[in-house]
Parts: sequence; C-alpha cells; structure tokens
Amino acid sequence: MFDRSRKGERALLLQAQPPGQHDPALLEEFAELARSAGAGVVGTLAARLDRPNPRYFVGTGKAEELRELKNALDADLILVNHALSPVQERNLEKLTECRVVDRTGLILDIFAQRARSHDGKLQVELAQLKHMSTRLVRGWTHLERQRGGAIGLRGPGETQLEIDRRLLAARVKQLQKRLDKVEVQRNQARRSRERSALPVVALVGYTNAGKSTLFNAMTGAEVFAADQLFATLDPTLRRIDGLECGPIVLADTVGFIRDLPHDLVAAFRSTLAEAREADLLLHVIDASDPERDTRIADVERVLAEIDAADLPQVLVYNKIDRLESGVVRTEQLDRDGPLRVWVSARDGIGLESLLAAVGQSLASERVHRVVRVPAVSGRLRARLHALGAVASEQLDEAGWAIEIDAPRSLIEPLFGMPGGEGDWLKEALLAPTTVATYNQSGISRA
Repeated sequence: MFDRSRKGERALLLQAQPPGQHDPALLEEFAELARSAGAGVVGTLAARLDRPNPRYFVGTGKAEELRELKNALDADLILVNHALSPVQERNLEKLTECRVVDRTGLILDIFAQRARSHDGKLQVELAQLKHMSTRLVRGWTHLERQRGGAIGLRGPGETQLEIDRRLLAARVKQLQKRLDKVEVQRNQARRSRERSALPVVALVGYTNAGKSTLFNAMTGAEVFAADQLFATLDPTLRRIDGLECGPIVLADTVGFIRDLPHDLVAAFRSTLAEAREADLLLHVIDASDPERDTRIADVERVLAEIDAADLPQVLVYNKIDRLESGVVRTEQLDRDGPLRVWVSARDGIGLESLLAAVGQSLASERVHRVVRVPAVSGRLRARLHALGAVASEQLDEAGWAIEIDAPRSLIEPLFGMPGGEGDWLKEALLAPTTVATYNQSGISRA
C-alpha cells in the first residue's frame, strides 16, 4: 500500500481513444473538468485503445509509461477520461503509487463542490455512495475478524469490509428516504404552479453554454454564473411578465455533458423534473463552439433519458458576441421544426426576439380561452379543475364563465368526453371567438 496524497492539485490526464480516432475536443473538455474541480493540469498522456485491458484499462506498456510520466512531472493525481472498474482503478493506483480518479468520480467531485441546496447535497451524496460502494477495499488488516469475547460468541465475526458495506447500505437507504420526501415537496410545489395556470419554461443545454447568464439577463436575477463547467447545479425559478402568452415561470437547470454518469442522472431526477415537466424547453447552445452539433446530440440523449425528448423546444444560439460577425435573427428552418433564435446573453443582444419566440411558441402550445358552461354540466367543470386547467371562473345565474389556461396536450383528451360535451369543447376552443357558451343543444358565440 501507499500513502495517498490528499492535495490532488497536480493532475496528470490519461485520454484513451480507439485507433484512427483523434478528437482534441475530448481532451480539452476533460482538462476543463479537471480545472473546474480545482486541479492544475501538469501533463497529458494519450493512449490508443482497441478494447479496455481488464487489469489496467490500458495496456501494460502504457501503464508503465503512465507511472514514469507521473514521477517525472511529480503529479499527485491521475485522472482517466473513462469509467474504470474497481479492479482497474485499484491496480493503477498500486502500480503508479498515486491516487487515480475516473471520469465518473471527477464529475461527482465537482457536483459535491457546487451543490448548495439541501436536496442537491443529498442527491450528490447518494450518487457518491453508490459509486463508492463498488470500491471498498480491505484497509483494516489488523482487524482481520471481529471476535466475540463471551462463551458461544467466539469465532469468525464480520470483517471490517462487511461492516463498511452494511453501514454504507444503511446510509444509502436513509438518503433515499429523504430524497423521496424532497420529491413529494417538489411535486406539491409543481401542482401549485399548475393550479395557478402559469406555463413553465426550462433552460436546458450543454454545461457552460451560458444558461445561467441567459437566465439572469431574462429575469434580472443574480444566479451565480461563471465560465466553467457545472457552475450551478440547483434549479432556480423566476416569474416573467409581459409576454404574448401571459406570465410564465422560467427555470434554470443543471447543465448536461457527454457520458453523464447514470447514477447522477438517477440521483438528480427530481431536479431534472423541472425540465421533464416543463411546457417549453429553451435549448441553449454555444454558437461559437465548433463542436456544437455534437453538443446538441449529447443534450438530446440526456433529455431522452429523463423522458423529455418530445417536449417542444426553442433552440437558443448563445454567445454570438464571440462570432466573427454577430447575427440576430429568429428563424424556423422547416414548418415542423423548432424556432431558432440567436442571442448574446452577456451583451443583452437578441433577448426581445427570444421572449417573442417564447410567447409565440407557448401561444400555439397552450389553450387560453373563456367558455360559459351551464350549471347542469358540472362534470366538464370538474374535469377541467382536476387537470389544473382553470385560471379563473365566475358563477352567475346562467352557470360558470371559466377561463381555461393550460397546455393543449392536457386539454385534448377531454375532446373524447361522452354526451356531446367533448365535441362542444373542441369546437369552442377552435372557434375564432373569445367567449363560447355551451347550452347542451349547441354552441353560441359572443
């Protein structure tokens, strides 16, 4: 065994890629992850990898080269841009006499530094413990077995490793219960917003695309924003008024990254629910990034993992101030495709076009109409209330004047209601008039 350095400030990076593939962007992103964690990159080592070596991940010769380079650079930490098995990680540490952290462990460390809210810290700790559970090793050789001292209790007891695993499993169970309570509270807050009929617009995108800066520019908030990966983790909500579709709630969410650890996706499921339950997604893209098409695909994969791939989107190309010639425009390349808006959140360029695109998108995706329903049609009124689709209502002798404000996808299933109410509701909501009255014998408009 060896004494692990606890500093972790001088990092040597190991980047393995298949033969014939060389993508400098992968190494640059990994170096940025290392710097975001607080490490200083003192060197890099590239390795051609046909398939992972079960012992060292890389071949024996490359592992020896890694050890020599680590000694020459006086590095106290080796970061591997790939997920390692516990055996591979342990063997590399033994060979190099240096602490080894894989990509998953590095991202978990960054999340642990950046989480600020109570539930964010719980989510990170849960993901860390799940990752750690496969990496417990025998570190208590002087306590080979715990033995009972009384008659009938002598003999083999639990190893320290078994005790560690049991304690860790108990802590994971405790954290999961706490997070379940947090999710219940989030769902209650979300239902409250649904009852207030305010549409939710969520900012999503690759990490460091400028989501928090854009959030601040659109809302006047002071959310922490920095030119680093995963600058903010915890979701923030703000109300925006004055749009074509009425007031909205804007949500800033955690950034995505390629090969985001599955444990993190699972642990942050309640946080990412702000994106999954949104009415509209603003997909923020770094317009100056030469790899932006790849980044878009990476974000789409994570959205599919959290069941948000089918939500309507507006593509927001940010950081146009970094382009050779700034562009400010709103476009829709095909009739069924998403709107594209070009902005600079830092300089406040294109924000009016963005807000107009949000209003336009929500207006087409939401139903906002006043209908008059007689007192005898309480079933239709009850269904609308159950869905949280009623913004306001007034009761008079003729019945209810109900203001419906809800996503169109929420209302359309009601078109199948029996007794003519579903057909009437569909006709009323598609009518060009502002107020429609249901009188059981047909529809009259005012």
